[in-house]
Amino acid sequence: MPPPYKRHVFVCTNRRPEGNPKGCCASKGAEEVRAAFKEEMDKRGLKGGMRANAAGCLDTCAFGVAVVVYPEGTWYGGVKVEDVPEIVDQHLVNGRPVERLMMPFSRKEKAGS
Repeated sequence: MPPPYKRHVFVCTNRRPEGNPKGCCASKGAEEVRAAFKEEMDKRGLKGGMRANAAGCLDTCAFGVAVVVYPEGTWYGGVKVEDVPEIVDQHLVNGRPVERLMMPFSRKEKAGS
């Protein structure tokens, strides 16, 4: 059976207590980023073929709002609401990851593929 989605986006919405040295994606706007993905995907008619879900901790707190796109396994960091249309257009629709937002370890993996 093929996967149910062409692309599946997970946005870390983990919330840690105020003052936690690791910080958390929720305090950096993760809920708004997830909502922007859902809105942008719906606006472009991608709903059903692609999905944006909230995720618990992705253990990449140092990179800000963390987003991972499957099936490629591309990791983005420091994602802001204004970055979402570019990710949807360039990566989700056209299959080209947005290099400037990729986490360093994700860039190395893609270069070695």
